[in-house]
Amino acid sequence: MAAYVLVHGAYQGGWIWKPVATRLRAAGHLVLAPSLDGCAERRHAVRPGITVGSHAREVADLLFCEDLSDVVLVGTSSGGMVVVKAAELARERIARLVFVDALALLPGERVGEIVSRTTPNDVTEATTFPTRADVEGRLFRDLDDRTRAWALARITPHPVAALEAPMEATTFWDRPWTATVIRCRRAANPPEAHQRRTAELLKAAWHELDTGHYPMLSEPDRLASLLQA
Repeated sequence: MAAYVLVHGAYQGGWIWKPVATRLRAAGHLVLAPSLDGCAERRHAVRPGITVGSHAREVADLLFCEDLSDVVLVGTSSGGMVVVKAAELARERIARLVFVDALALLPGERVGEIVSRTTPNDVTEATTFPTRADVEGRLFRDLDDRTRAWALARITPHPVAALEAPMEATTFWDRPWTATVIRCRRAANPPEAHQRRTAELLKAAWHELDTGHYPMLSEPDRLASLLQA
């Protein structure tokens, strides 16, 4: 039995992992899929000052409080940035890292320098969120109608600094890791070149799925198998 901690991306919560978590638990694994501060069911606590670093400390504290070791730490989309910092903070507890169509920024880089947005987000003092037209035209568009409606009903604004601020300083890239990068071929973002860089810097295993940016919803069986590989 392995311990899996699944970290969601922007506008999401732990709910995004439900189909994959169900399959991993059925295989006998321990699975935690927390919603990060200010996200999903915790959206009412959103406020300025929530950052990649504070999200990462949450994840590291979770590993400590749950006495987890030999953890497979998985991040998708902007959750990859959280995984980078959380792994640094909880190095002794990590067995393997998995980046699922994920952003893994170097210190000082911004998401906006890597990801191409057709429409600028609506930004407030505390949150960032796609425009209504962007949500309706782009988010989850590769999913079947029922699954897309289920997902769209659950999205929430993301803490602005946790997505838009420069990536924080980290020693992550100076350390050796056992890692896997899983790229989704039908997704424009994060770009293939960015994900290739992650794999090269980490000497990570490379896999591709012929699906869009949300393989935990479109290809849960295949993704669960890759996470267990």
